[in-house]
Amino acid sequence: MGSLRILKHCSSFQRLLTCSNSFTPTPSTIQSRRYAIFPDSFIHPIFREEDQRKLIESGEAAKYAYLPVKPARTTETASVFYDDLVDKIINHIMRMGQKQLARNIIDKTIQTIKKVQLAKYYDTQDPEERAKIILNPWELLHKALENSKPFLETTPIKRGGHTYQVPVPIREKKQQALAIKWLIEAGKEKEDDMRFFVKFAYEIIEAANGTGQVIRRKQELHKKCEANRAYAHYRWS
Repeated sequence: MGSLRILKHCSSFQRLLTCSNSFTPTPSTIQSRRYAIFPDSFIHPIFREEDQRKLIESGEAAKYAYLPVKPARTTETASVFYDDLVDKIINHIMRMGQKQLARNIIDKTIQTIKKVQLAKYYDTQDPEERAKIILNPWELLHKALENSKPFLETTPIKRGGHTYQVPVPIREKKQQALAIKWLIEAGKEKEDDMRFFVKFAYEIIEAANGTGQVIRRKQELHKKCEANRAYAHYRWS
């Protein structure tokens, strides 16, 4: 009986070793763990030249002169091709640490936006209408994110045994995160014969023009907040 119990413990230990050996950490996992060792007193690095110039012009550069700084991530560079917004979208699309796959999806999305806008440009004969067409896909992406940002949302607050949906303003970071999330979700709601990056590109174009599923979702949220404006005072009570 004792030998049987020992064998069971040995087999459990062997399975534990097998599971631990089967885990292969990705470079992003290793980097995030190393990055977490810095305390909250360390500030995020300001590595872009235009951001540094804004701090110098505003006079806030002296405030950061003697503060401890974290090292920049491997994806954060001072290159003119680096875009912080695009990097955030890549992180939202990424699954299971496959960042290269997410980056390829964004590249194909940008190519699709460029093709669609060029086709629209050459099909339009009116010079005034041509001038309104945005051919830069990066500018179109930024405009789509700006148009998709919600400004208000409802949060449940309980008062006197009743739960009210109270409209509250949304922080800037959450506005951006919701806009990215809604665009990605709209891209996933596609036909079976359409690739994700194609649908995602069309959703970005429509959002930049102030139309599409994401804009309707934002307007519905704002209408809900407008309908519940009578409960806005519960936010402070």
